[in-house]
Amino acid sequence: MAGNREFLNRRLHSLLGVIPVGLFLIVHLVVNHFATGGEESFNKAVGFMESLPFLIFLEFIFIYLPLLFHAIYGLYIAFTAKNNTSRLGFFRNWMFLFQRVSGIIVLIFLAWHVYSTRIQMAFGEEMNYSFMENVFSNPWMIAFYIVGLIATTFHFSNGLWSFCVSWGITQSPRSQQISSYVVLVVFVVLSIIGIRAIFAFV
Repeated sequence: MAGNREFLNRRLHSLLGVIPVGLFLIVHLVVNHFATGGEESFNKAVGFMESLPFLIFLEFIFIYLPLLFHAIYGLYIAFTAKNNTSRLGFFRNWMFLFQRVSGIIVLIFLAWHVYSTRIQMAFGEEMNYSFMENVFSNPWMIAFYIVGLIATTFHFSNGLWSFCVSWGITQSPRSQQISSYVVLVVFVVLSIIGIRAIFAFV
């Protein structure tokens, strides 16, 4: 019974990391990328997102609750996993280890990001180009966000590979090899989008 529960929890953990959390990550990066078009472009994109009906409800149901489960169960996996890179240095073993390490980095980054944006907005701050420009006026904050961004895009991309395996989408060694190249492209593209957005505020 316990084994079945863990199997289902891991399946749900994998699913939520892609849908809806992964999809939200892509949308979030795309909206931020509007900053490369200038202040007006970014403010209009953010304004559109903020004007969505039932926004708070949608955020809690489709972002915060799935993310909370994914994060808590992810920590359980990270601290109970048996990493064997010292004995078996295969590529996927290293990816398994990096997935757990990046997950912890992402959790720290997200905690700060949510505090410095959504919570600050709840206290009256307006989320706009000037707000983010002020955040990135600090070089250390730029470095922090770049590290957080790379950890996040890696965690999602590598998690996407694991999702395809655990859900039976890629079963053969050949299909898993091809998906490795696909998620690498996803990682690079999302990272470029995110980094361009960061430096658009600098």
